Parts: sequence; C-alpha cells; structure tokens
Amino acid sequence: SELREWRPVIYRKCTDTVWLLLFFLFWTGLMFITGYAVMAGAAERLVLGYDSFGNICGRKNTAVKGAPLSGQDMTNKKYVFFLNSCSLEMQSLKSSSLSLCVSSCPQEQLNSLEDLQSFARNNGSCLCVYNLNISSYTLNPKAAELCPTLPVPPSKSFPLFNRCVPQNPECYSKYASVLISMVNEMDVFHRILSGILTGRDTVIGLSVLALAFSFILVLAFRFIRPLLVHTLIALVVFGLLFVSGVLWWLYYDYRNDPSTELETEKENVKFLLGYAIFSTIVTVVVLSIILVLRKRLPFTVQLFQIVGKIIGRIPFLLFQPLWTFLILIVFWVVWVAVLLSLGTAGTAQTTSGGQVEYRALSGICYMAWYHFIGLIWTSEFILACQRMTIAGAVVTCYFNRNKSSPPPHPVLSSISVLFCYHLGTAVKGSFLITILRIPRMVLLYLYNVLKQKESACAKCLFKCCFCWVWCQEICLRYFNQHAYTTTAIHGTNFCTSAKDAVFILAKNSAKLASISCFGDFILFLGKVFVVCFTVFGGLMAFNYHRELQAWVVPLLLVGFFAYLMSHSFLSVFEVTVDAMFLCFAIDMETNDGSAEKPYFMDQELL
Repeated sequence: SELREWRPVIYRKCTDTVWLLLFFLFWTGLMFITGYAVMAGAAERLVLGYDSFGNICGRKNTAVKGAPLSGQDMTNKKYVFFLNSCSLEMQSLKSSSLSLCVSSCPQEQLNSLEDLQSFARNNGSCLCVYNLNISSYTLNPKAAELCPTLPVPPSKSFPLFNRCVPQNPECYSKYASVLISMVNEMDVFHRILSGILTGRDTVIGLSVLALAFSFILVLAFRFIRPLLVHTLIALVVFGLLFVSGVLWWLYYDYRNDPSTELETEKENVKFLLGYAIFSTIVTVVVLSIILVLRKRLPFTVQLFQIVGKIIGRIPFLLFQPLWTFLILIVFWVVWVAVLLSLGTAGTAQTTSGGQVEYRALSGICYMAWYHFIGLIWTSEFILACQRMTIAGAVVTCYFNRNKSSPPPHPVLSSISVLFCYHLGTAVKGSFLITILRIPRMVLLYLYNVLKQKESACAKCLFKCCFCWVWCQEICLRYFNQHAYTTTAIHGTNFCTSAKDAVFILAKNSAKLASISCFGDFILFLGKVFVVCFTVFGGLMAFNYHRELQAWVVPLLLVGFFAYLMSHSFLSVFEVTVDAMFLCFAIDMETNDGSAEKPYFMDQELL
C-alpha cells in the first residue's frame, strides 16, 4: 500500500459535507419545534396554576375568545382558591369546583357573606367570582352561587402548586385525597417537568458546584504530584462509600415512611433503590480496579507530568473546556425551556358558563422524542468539536521540529481548521454516538412498559442488551477520538481517518494499551469524584423538599450534567493523552530516529 507522510497538511479540503447538510436539516426541524412550543406552550401552568377562566395566576393574561372573565391581570393574585374546597371531585384531571386566583388565602374561618365581604376589603383578596362587586356580596341574589360554599375553612398556601390548602382536618383529608389522585393521574412526563421547575434553583446551584469541582480538578491535574494522586484516590473511595451509604439510608427511610402515598413519592423510592444498587456496584468495581492497578501509579504520575508539559506549551487549552461548558449551558437552558413549553402545549377551549379548558395537542409525544434526540446529538457534536480542537492543537505542537519555539496560536489555528473544513466529520462522529444511544432509549421505554409482567428472563435479556450497547458506545468513543486526531493530522474524512487510526493502533496496541490504561482510569476517577460529591449535595438539598416532588429525576439530571461538566473539563487531559500516544505511534511507524528520519517526539517519551 502507498506510504502516507503523517504530518499536518497545509492544503485541506472539506470533509463529510453531506453529514453537515443533514445536521442543518435536522436543526431546521428543531427550530420548527421550538417555534411551535413557544407559540402553543405555557410552562407557567405547571407550577403557577390557573383559574377556571383560563387566567394563569401571578402574571398578566391574554383574553380567550368566548370567555369574558379571561385576560385579566393576575400579577398580584398568585394563589389558586377553590370555591368548594371541602367537596372537591376530580375527573380526568378536571376539578368539579370553580377556581379563582386570589392574592391571599383566608387564615380564619369565614361563616357568612359579610365575613367574605370584610375579608375582601381588609386583605384585598376577593374570594367570589371576578364579575361580582365587593359591595354586592350581601345584595346579589346569586351571591351564593358565585361565592365559595360556606363556611369557608381556614387555608394556607401550598408552596409547590400555589394552592390554598384547607387546614380544617375534615376538609384537609378530602382535599389531600383528591390532590393525591390528581398527581397520580398525571403522566410521568408532566410530573418530571413539575419536578424540574420546582427544583430549578437547586439544580442551578448544584450545576455551579459541579463546575467548581471540575475547575479545581483541572488545576490539580496540571500540577499533579504523587501525593495528589493518592489524595484523589482516597477522596473517590470515601465519596463512593459515603454516597452509597446515604442512598441506602434514604431508601430505607422512604420505604418505611407510612405517609408515602403519592405516585411521585413511590417513584422516588424506586429510583433510590436503583441508585443505591448502581452506586454499590460502581464502588465495588472501582475498588477492585484500584487494587489491581496500584503498582502502575508512579508511571502514571510521570505520564501526567509530560502531558502537563505539553499543556504548558499551549496554556489556552485549559480555557477550552470553559467555552465548551458555556455553550453547553446555553444550549441546555434553551432545550429545557423548549421542553417545558412543549409539555404544556394545548389549546384553550371555552365551555358552558364562559369557563376555559386546556386540551393537549396531538403529536406532542413525537416532538418530545425528536427534541430529546436533538439534545443528545447536539451535545455530542459540541463535545466532538472540543475534542477536535484540542487534538489539532496537540498535533500542531507535536509535529514541530523546534520544540523551543512552538507554533503561534495553535488553539485558534485548530479552531479555524475545524470550522472551515471538518465540521462534517464532527457531525458524523457525534451521530454515530447518538445512534447507539437511541436503542438504549427504546430498550428503557420497553422495559418500563413490560416491567409489570415480572418476567425474570425478560429482565435479564434487557440488562444484557443495555450492557452490550453501552460497551459498544465506549469502544466507539475511543475510536472516534483517534479518528478526530487522524483528521487533524491528514485532513481525511471520518471513515478514512478511522481506518488509518485502527491500522496504526493495531500495530502498536501492545505498547500503548498498558501505557494509557491507568492514565484514563485516573481521569475517570476524577469524573467520579465530581459526580459523587455533586450528587451528595443534591441528596442533602432535595431530601428537605419531599412534598409532591419527583426530585429523584432532577437529581439524575444533575448527575448527568455533573458528569458532562467534568468530562468536558478533564477531556483536555484525556484528549491530550490519546492524541499524544497516537502521534507517538505514527512517529515510531514512519521514523527511525536516524539523521535522515529523526523522531518528532520529546526524549522524555522514549
């Protein structure tokens, strides 16, 4: 076969342009869904609540045709009040009682229309239908129909759904039973959205905490020393053991709580059990690997010192994850906002008496799946761009004869090459990862549908499929990175680069496998460290807000974000190590160290 000169080419051409066009068309569909969700959705209805006339409490509203009491300014009326809170009935998530937006809930029992009138004048909170004037409470013959059923029990605003909850024991028991049945009838999609909205401040705080942990680890790996490696391993072991213990304790506490009635609370118990089992398995596996590979620790420290020297020549590589993180955060915020709007997309329809009902639109489920695929593909594409940028900068510095005078602006040069020529290659590599994730999503959906059959054989088959797809994804990520590095060197398309990288790695697998294995494992421990302590903070924060929250799902989201953040930051070292070893293998393959064909590598690598 024709020998290839493995050096960064100067004259390049665009690669995988068809895939870039497909990505553009896919994003055109995402833009359509975004516009549709913004126009048809109203995420505020999930948490703020709305009255029987289509007004969302706590904000200004637009009028609904055929509903004369709609379109009112409810900025100062933040709570939903039911006129017949002691005799509520729910059918298909619809209340049998009229509901209004009020500025405050009655703290004392109101026994007559005069009490209602006095409460409205003193507190500015009208408990009767909006078109009934306060002075007419005791004069209008229809006041009994337009005002709440007497006596009105004392109530208190509920923090999650902004409802006035009656405090009278008899009324509270009836109200609670209706509310429990209503929440249990809600589909999982809407319960998850409600949990994300109500815990948004905690999710944002935990994401910032994960960012801080990731940045500290990047600085630590830059100036790594043997004591630091031992400290990291000790912290990871402690964190895994501690988080596993807390998860088992919370599961035991929730399982034995007699007040666990809501479907969201039962889901919390199930998720906690799954988390505890998964955390225990990870702890056992990590401890076993540490015991097996502990003798390679000194060489790993030397490896990271060499990587630190390379990064020292390109200091701006340390800032690359920060830009990636900011881009991911902006994308995730927009994605969640669109998801919330999509989950509440519905048309307002008037009924008898000028009341308003919101009916869900058809096709929302398919849009949600398309939107979720967009999350995976775009996130992977952003991370692939970061990996190609880092690999391109490392390749430029490696294949430079004059080590004392590195090329000017290697990061900017790598970014320009990526955007001008190789975006299609990043799209194709990220699409392959997405394709492997879709079967996992389908398997998870089928598992949830068929789990009630309690078939041990089916469960075992599903778990084997999960494991098989996950292993394939790990292998594909590994080869993707080397394909990106090969593209950065020679400017070839994804398939050609992957073939060349596999050929080089196959010839040098015995040399490289033992060298990079423990280095990748140390970086993995860094990611585990960030996820463990972020999830622990989430456990402590969410455990204080148990009421009616599907908080385990937002916790899973926080863990996912923490892993992506740590992965994005530590990938500087991971990509540098992989790119350096591939360049090293190519250097050994094409040069012999003679005066005619000298090595590009530093003498420390030999």
